[in-house]
Amino acid sequence: MKNNKKSIVFILFLAAMLPGHAQTTVHGNLTGFAAESAVLCVNEVVNGNKLSPRDTVRADAKGRYSFSVTAAEPTMYVVSFLMQQSPVVHLMVLPKEKDLTIDMEYQPKFNVVNLTNVKGSKNMELYRQFNAAVAEPYETMQRIEAEYSQPSTDDKRKQELATMMHNLQIKQRQDIQKLIQSNKDCLMSAFLVTYFEQEFATYVTLYEEVRDALIKNYATSPFVKYIDNKVRTSLEAGTLAPEIDMKDPDGKQRKLSDLRGKVVMIDFWASWCGPCRRENPNVVKLYHMYHDKGFEVYSVSLDKDRNAWLKAIKDDGLVWENHVSDLKGWTSSGGATYGIMSVPSTVLVDRKGRIIAKNLRGEELADKLKEIFGF
Repeated sequence: MKNNKKSIVFILFLAAMLPGHAQTTVHGNLTGFAAESAVLCVNEVVNGNKLSPRDTVRADAKGRYSFSVTAAEPTMYVVSFLMQQSPVVHLMVLPKEKDLTIDMEYQPKFNVVNLTNVKGSKNMELYRQFNAAVAEPYETMQRIEAEYSQPSTDDKRKQELATMMHNLQIKQRQDIQKLIQSNKDCLMSAFLVTYFEQEFATYVTLYEEVRDALIKNYATSPFVKYIDNKVRTSLEAGTLAPEIDMKDPDGKQRKLSDLRGKVVMIDFWASWCGPCRRENPNVVKLYHMYHDKGFEVYSVSLDKDRNAWLKAIKDDGLVWENHVSDLKGWTSSGGATYGIMSVPSTVLVDRKGRIIAKNLRGEELADKLKEIFGF
């Protein structure tokens, strides 16, 4: 048994030394912390959002600390401190990084930890700059809020203060957006872009830029996976329409992206769907009206019966070429890509391949096409 234990320890040691399982030393100085609070609790982020304890480290009398982590792939850690309502620092470590210097300063007034110095990590330098951009207007905002809440502040002054606050918030968002765009090849940007999570529809292009810059090298990163899935499944107006690549009745592959440059209505339908069939005459009418101006219909059938599908196309006069189906019904790959739970469902896409609107039918569809084409 004793020999077996030694063998296990040796095997674990060898595993840690294998290529890719690099050890990274993180060290630096803490300032502004009370002695009893200068303890770093290091937790690894696992499965996307769960914290797994990895180490607890007390800084010395001069505020110096040091700990090591071992990771086979880019890994996020959350560092907190021994105090009530502890602020946290997010630490991203890449296997190639051997030595990171991160100096931290605690500001009790705002209960935040600022990174005052970073060496050895482009990701953590980006994180430092992000925190600075978030914190920069904070004190001014607090003064504005304090004055606004004073009983002596009249309505005119309140309006001025509200405008000041609004302008500060706009500038803060602009600064953070520029910072992320300038560093979109940093994996940390996939984490930081979620600062705009509550305004996703406004910042969807920024999400896409970060995703596109990182997907090749960091496809397995949970942060990249998250923003990729967010972009692909949200179907918000302004989002790039996800690709569909399916076969037409003759077995020819037809990609949605091949229609780039046209205004396209993706029409999810089926021969057995009564509302779909009743809407088809309207779609045919609009197709003939606007086709010469650059309007196309890309029909994705959720049929299982090939003959029923082809008969419905003929009977309803669906004369456009872009009819596709894998004849898998509700498990259609095209339907799954767009999260289709019912038919008819439509997605209107602009000439650049971005979503304009969803589920327009009848007069709503006619009005939108009139708005686009001008007649």
